[in-house]
Amino acid sequence: MLSYADPPLILRDVFPNIQQVQDLLSTYAPYTPLGGWYNPGANPHAKTRPMWFQNDWVHDTYIAEGSEIFLYNDTYIDQSKAFYNADVIEPHSVYVNIMAAINDGGPAHTDNSRFHGRERANTPMWLLRAMTWSHLFNEYEIVQSTAIWWLDDVEGGGLSYWPDGPNMPPTEHVGDMKNTALLGDNHGMFHQVGPVGPFDNGTLLVTPSAQLHPTQDETWVVTDHDEIIYAAPLNEYRVSVLWKANVYSNIEEQQHKQSNPLSIENVIMIFNADLEERRHELRLSKENIEAKNIISEMSKIYPEPKPVNALPSVFETIRQ
Repeated sequence: MLSYADPPLILRDVFPNIQQVQDLLSTYAPYTPLGGWYNPGANPHAKTRPMWFQNDWVHDTYIAEGSEIFLYNDTYIDQSKAFYNADVIEPHSVYVNIMAAINDGGPAHTDNSRFHGRERANTPMWLLRAMTWSHLFNEYEIVQSTAIWWLDDVEGGGLSYWPDGPNMPPTEHVGDMKNTALLGDNHGMFHQVGPVGPFDNGTLLVTPSAQLHPTQDETWVVTDHDEIIYAAPLNEYRVSVLWKANVYSNIEEQQHKQSNPLSIENVIMIFNADLEERRHELRLSKENIEAKNIISEMSKIYPEPKPVNALPSVFETIRQ
């Protein structure tokens, strides 16, 4: 099995022409608020989300024209091969985060794992995370390489990460972030976005219907139900672009893993066998995997570590 616990690499001067990225950002506006796992069940008419906007440029069935400068980036691919000592790198995702006026941190987390046959498109995210922290599915996990690239230096907006594990203090990449990328294992390494300025007016909240988009004078504005909430030049927003790729040590490993996908029945069977061995009365079924009591109990049986010195999450603060 590949070893992927090394500290990430800091890559500098990633793009010779940043204007290409700025053009892409404008072309694929508007951007909408992040929600989902960290903000479930939000009232669509209530201001319950921070100004953390997101958009996919590449996913399983879509590639935004021009995003190939990230998807097939030679530096990312070559550095991933060296980082993982691997022959096969399969780029598959590119997405954008744009933030402003967030006084707390983002969630301290690892990215959701992918397993052959199981990913967020067909498996509840809580179950994917339980699969990760149970360590019962390691042989099915798809190792991932992640690169996070930043457009500009802004007020705050650093990234804390725990290369020595969640029980040791984090390292921070902050300041001098323009046109740099952090490449490594964000699925095995906890990381957290720091507070993002400006900080004068606290965390500004929007509804799930808000949008971020550029105007003709190159100002980027946040509109929410036809009201302008915030306006600033693009270089005053924290803009990051994330790239992800599947990693295989060689073609033989790739072929073996791809030929042995997990079904949901496999997942339930493996968990139930472990629960029985633990002499725990809980059992999973296709009918109960969305039940709140099941999710809560599974999180106690297969707990996720809490990294030391993590900042409060803005999503937890909003819910309080």
